[in-house]
Amino acid sequence: MTPTRRTSLILFYLLLISLLPLKITSSPRTQAEALIRWKNSFTSSSSPTSLASWSLTNLSNLCNWTSIACDSSGTVSQINLSNANISGSLTDFNFTAFSTLTRFDLSNNNLEGPILSTIGGLSKLTFLDLSTNFFEDNIPPEVAQLTELQYLNLNNNNLNGTIPYQLSNLQKIRYLDLGSNYLETPDWSKFSSMPLLTHLGLYYNDITFEFPSFILNCRNLTFLDLSLNQLSGQIPEFVFTNLGKLEYLNLTDNLFQGVFPSSVSKLSNLIEIRVANNKFSGSIPEDIGLLSDLQIVELSNNSFVGHIPSSIGQLKKLQSLDLRMNALNSTIPPELGLCTNLTYLALAMNLLSGELPLSLSNLIKITELGLSDNFFSGIIPGDFGKYSPFLSYVSFSNNSFSGELPPELCSGLALEDFTVNGNNFTGSLPACLRNCSKLNRVRLDENHFTGNISDAFGVHPDLDFIALSGNQFVGQISPEWGECKNLSNLQLDRNRISGEIPAELGNLTRLAVLSLDSNELTGKIPSELGKLGMLFKLNLSNNHLTGEIPQSLGNLTKLNYLELSNNNLIGDIPEDLGNCDKLLSLGLSHNDLSGEIPSELGNLFALQYMLDLSSNSFSGTIPQNLGKLTALENLNLSHNNLSGRIPESLSSMISLRFIDFSYNELTGQIPSGRIFRNASENAFVGNSGLCGSAAGLLPCNLASAPGKSTSHTKKIWKRKLGFLQFQVLHCSFLQRSFMVTTFYNSYKTIEGLGDMPRMSFTMFCKGKGRLGEVQSGKYLFRDLRFKILETN
Repeated sequence: MTPTRRTSLILFYLLLISLLPLKITSSPRTQAEALIRWKNSFTSSSSPTSLASWSLTNLSNLCNWTSIACDSSGTVSQINLSNANISGSLTDFNFTAFSTLTRFDLSNNNLEGPILSTIGGLSKLTFLDLSTNFFEDNIPPEVAQLTELQYLNLNNNNLNGTIPYQLSNLQKIRYLDLGSNYLETPDWSKFSSMPLLTHLGLYYNDITFEFPSFILNCRNLTFLDLSLNQLSGQIPEFVFTNLGKLEYLNLTDNLFQGVFPSSVSKLSNLIEIRVANNKFSGSIPEDIGLLSDLQIVELSNNSFVGHIPSSIGQLKKLQSLDLRMNALNSTIPPELGLCTNLTYLALAMNLLSGELPLSLSNLIKITELGLSDNFFSGIIPGDFGKYSPFLSYVSFSNNSFSGELPPELCSGLALEDFTVNGNNFTGSLPACLRNCSKLNRVRLDENHFTGNISDAFGVHPDLDFIALSGNQFVGQISPEWGECKNLSNLQLDRNRISGEIPAELGNLTRLAVLSLDSNELTGKIPSELGKLGMLFKLNLSNNHLTGEIPQSLGNLTKLNYLELSNNNLIGDIPEDLGNCDKLLSLGLSHNDLSGEIPSELGNLFALQYMLDLSSNSFSGTIPQNLGKLTALENLNLSHNNLSGRIPESLSSMISLRFIDFSYNELTGQIPSGRIFRNASENAFVGNSGLCGSAAGLLPCNLASAPGKSTSHTKKIWKRKLGFLQFQVLHCSFLQRSFMVTTFYNSYKTIEGLGDMPRMSFTMFCKGKGRLGEVQSGKYLFRDLRFKILETN
């Protein structure tokens, strides 16, 4: 053999070897080294100890590595790393080395970056699950080269771009889930049918336009989820004629519209139908009762009208019926009570009316019942709840129910959420409420409940919200409320509750709202309330509370609303209230508070809605610091004993819409700000020394004229008027002022009506007021100005 021929043969053999790379690249050792390189690319903190067997010292034992399975030849056939808590990417994964792979599961990890196009080389792959990671960019069309693939799950990633039509070339695919990404609408006309597809999930993407047409030819579908997209138009009739094997249909949260087809009854295998949050109209198909396997029906938040089909009573397997937020305007059909497997019934926010059928008591498995915001009336069936031991959620809110609550409504002691507010319920509360230890939310407000609440409730460790407002409850606030440690909202206002506020309420460290106003509470405000560091709103107004305002309230730095008005509180305003720098509204009116207004209130820069200190006995001057309250809209300092000038700094309060300084002892020129110039005459009445350019006030040049001129003016008025004879018809102690209702003048003409002087006089009065009975007294009236409307 010549050297040339020998050389040619060597080159030929080398060429043959180069054409057979699979035997080399798919060897167990090559695969082991490739896995180790990939493992080394993981974020160091996330490389799990479970992968310790992936080691260079263990190359010969590949088939026993964690999460690895091999075929009969000893090469890797499966990689199962689901829930392995790994962080990294596929960039360093050598797909070429794993041509024998049939199963690749990386679900529920923290992998990111793109899905590489080289994944198309895994030609034997039948199962691919990359779900619940952070993969991004487009789905590579090369995935369509995985022609043996039967299961493909890419849901819950950050994938974007259009869905590649090449995926429809996966003719063996049975399970396809692309949900919960950012995928966009492709040209559906390029898609082929997938004859073996049984499960299709495209939910929670950015898919728009009409129903994807290729689905209509996927006749083996049993599961279809297109929810949470922006699909519109009507549902094609072929959905109901071609997809007869459907068991699960979810079109929730789209823009589908039109009358919901009655041909839905052709989907005889349907178990779940979810079409909530669309724009469907018309009636609920009467034939829905023919779908005997239905377990879940969700039609909420559409525009369905008419009646609830009585045929629903034929759905013996029905577990959940959600018809909320429609315009249904019938009564509840008694046949609904035949659905004895029903656990969830939601009919809220419709136009339903009439009384509840007695058959509802047959729903022995019911756990959640929502009937709020309708026009129901009448009483609740007396034995409702007696045979429903699992009842945990009940809402009758905002209807016209009357009568008493069923005594055994909570006999199963499973109640967690109980709301009946906004009705006409009467009577006492069911005794079993006290023992419902799982209570989380309770609303009984705006009814006509009576009875003693001292022992109506017990210790409820999970209770978060309770409102008993606007009823006629009596009794006292139990110290046991202090043991409901998860309570964030306690509203007992507008009842007839008496006694003292228990100091134990200070243990409710998660409390955000405490509303006890408009009751008959007495005693002092407990200083322990200062421990409620999460408190957002505190309203104790309209009671008979006494004593001083606790300094500890200054610790409530998250407080937005503080209302203590209409009590019998005494003493100074604690300077520490200036620490409550998130206050939006502060009401202390109609008490017996005294002393000076602390300048620290000027540090409440967030005050916006109200600062009301009226009808107290505050003295001294108005702090200039209040001028810093530039967000304040309403300021009321009336009916006190304040003196001195109104500080010019208050002109800086540019948000003011209402002011009232009336009935004090203020003097001097009013501030020049717009709100002062445009204020009503009532804003300054009762302050004899005020002047300025506002309604009801004298110009300051007249008010401050030399003594000679002032004396001369008085003499002129005395000469012209002679004397005025007044008849006092009414004395009022409610506002600490008196009303002169008529007066008579003995002269026929009076000159200079616009500049009439301010006069004072004394009178005797006896009577009875809010603060007690006055037998007799001598009262000095200042700042009285009269305009003679008729002469005699």
